[in-house]
Amino acid sequence: MKETTLQSTPPLGADCNSQQPSFIRRRSFLQGLGVSGAMLLPTTLLADHDNHRRKKLPRGDVAVLRFLAAAELIESDLWQQYNELGGVKGGNAAYMAAIENLDEDMPQYIADNTDDELSHAAFLNAYLESRGEQPVNLDAFRTLPSSMATGAKQIGRLTNLQNLNVDTSWYTRYRSEENPDFGATFPQAVHIVGEPAIPLNDADTPPDMMQPLVPVTSQQRRMQAIANTAAFHFAFIEQGGSSLYTIMSLKVTSLEVLRIVVSIGGTEVNHFAVWHDKAGNAVNVTDPETGVVFPDLNSPPLGGEQFQTNLIFPEPCDFLKGEKLPPCSVIRPTLDKNGGAVATIKAFTEDGLFMGQSGAFFEAAMELAVAADAARRERGDDD
Repeated sequence: MKETTLQSTPPLGADCNSQQPSFIRRRSFLQGLGVSGAMLLPTTLLADHDNHRRKKLPRGDVAVLRFLAAAELIESDLWQQYNELGGVKGGNAAYMAAIENLDEDMPQYIADNTDDELSHAAFLNAYLESRGEQPVNLDAFRTLPSSMATGAKQIGRLTNLQNLNVDTSWYTRYRSEENPDFGATFPQAVHIVGEPAIPLNDADTPPDMMQPLVPVTSQQRRMQAIANTAAFHFAFIEQGGSSLYTIMSLKVTSLEVLRIVVSIGGTEVNHFAVWHDKAGNAVNVTDPETGVVFPDLNSPPLGGEQFQTNLIFPEPCDFLKGEKLPPCSVIRPTLDKNGGAVATIKAFTEDGLFMGQSGAFFEAAMELAVAADAARRERGDDD
């Protein structure tokens, strides 16, 4: 099936350079018929398989898959930027050195995470096409500028990593015995406001400078603060994916689609576990340009169970309502209002990830998100 491009027209009089649309128009992106597949199977099994593949996917399943495809395209875009500069084959030596101050394997992990997200986006779109549904294409919105630092490709981007407000409350949430699904709120581990997560240019952060574990010069401190921001941002992105896939899995009807969602979701959880560990290694430094402070999370006034850096496994917390149910170590949140599709787009927007995007982008993204959140599990033929 021919790939279609997601585009929306902003409302009359809307500022296409604004970060958010003035309203969200509802229209269906869910079109197309299922297609059959062919495999070398015994005749009876082949007939059953063909009948299954000819059936249209439930509308809710399509909505979930299309939003997840869009989310993976967004993630792929940001991870490609990190990979170009700091991955195992990254082109910015000083940024790579600053990343390696947190863990020497960071460049390899960045490269692997990038490959994973690219594979997720490609698979979800290919699966949609195989079932006669429209894949998601966000290429029309690749309009944001690249970093000017050595190593960055000069191509249009979906996401902006140059001025982030990273929500680090995930760090204290997963160390807490409370659950946001029951209304609990959590403090920031680090207050990261207006901070880049990649070097902006070679004048600000020279690509060939030494980057010791204890930075000495202003430029070294600046580069280390940027690398620290990236580490907390990695975990912010992947903890969101952990909740999102968990929540979406509860909405789908087809067992095949459920298999896809929980299988990809498992890798998001794995990513988060790695980055959670690495964020705790952030170097104690202050960015001389923005004033963002990365404290020693193990020292007063911090420390304790909410900040101790080696407490990376989720603490048991309240999970389901019930007088006799004990705390349980779980992914959280798992409710739409805190971690669903709309909540994800809002969190990315507040993060600054879409700074400079058009009103049309926000409208298209939110239409997909609203449709995904509205999906409800039906009783399927395989129940």
